[in-house]
Amino acid sequence: MEKLSNVGRIFFSTAIAGLGIQTIYYHDFPYMLIPPNHLSISILSMLTYISGSMLILAGACIVFKIQTRTISLLLGSVLLLIFCFYYVPYEFTVSSNFMHLGEWENALKELALSSGAFVVAGSISGKSENSFIRVLTKFIPFGAIVFSMTMICFGIGHFLYAKDASEYIPSWISNRMFWTYLAGIALIGSGIAIILKIKPGLIACLLGGMIFIWFIILHIPKVMESPLADRGGEITSALLALAYSGIAFIIAGRLKDNN
Repeated sequence: MEKLSNVGRIFFSTAIAGLGIQTIYYHDFPYMLIPPNHLSISILSMLTYISGSMLILAGACIVFKIQTRTISLLLGSVLLLIFCFYYVPYEFTVSSNFMHLGEWENALKELALSSGAFVVAGSISGKSENSFIRVLTKFIPFGAIVFSMTMICFGIGHFLYAKDASEYIPSWISNRMFWTYLAGIALIGSGIAIILKIKPGLIACLLGGMIFIWFIILHIPKVMESPLADRGGEITSALLALAYSGIAFIIAGRLKDNN
């Protein structure tokens, strides 16, 4: 199971570094990282270079185990701050449809990455002498729970927006709606099982495997087939799937004693 955690850590760090490369390449933030902004071109360009570089550095540190615990805690905290003090106010003050789950989709994707960073931090043993970092470790126990809650929300979304979700399924797979609903049930069931600690190691392993299959048969073909103008968004979605798969694998490795 330790090998599974290492695979998950590599998946997650690769996705984080990939988002950083994307940010620099497109001179813009991935669609889910922050709410739509109206920054000037010069300020936006400067922020994308800084943010992209930091994401690449964070991904490299995590994959090569360089201050992994500290870097993961800082990454998770920054993403959590964006969710709490940027996404939440944005949804309540700017969006007129904040009561609809679909309006929170990008915010939940960002929150899932944040919780994943805390999951990564929890998978690395060690203590920090830095009092600030010790405070951040208090969030580690909530990482798997919050991640599971986002999976439940995504599963509900498969039912509320089934037609849109089914469009992601390749044409060579029949009964698209059936697979869409089945995926929704799997996401909801996995999230509930991990939170309630019902065979959490096994369930998390199956969840990671399922999302990785989606990464291979759904997201990669979408990236290859999408028009150039839409490719950035599809790459982001693919990287998110890889990150979520990795997070689930890390949870499976951490919860092996509870199986």
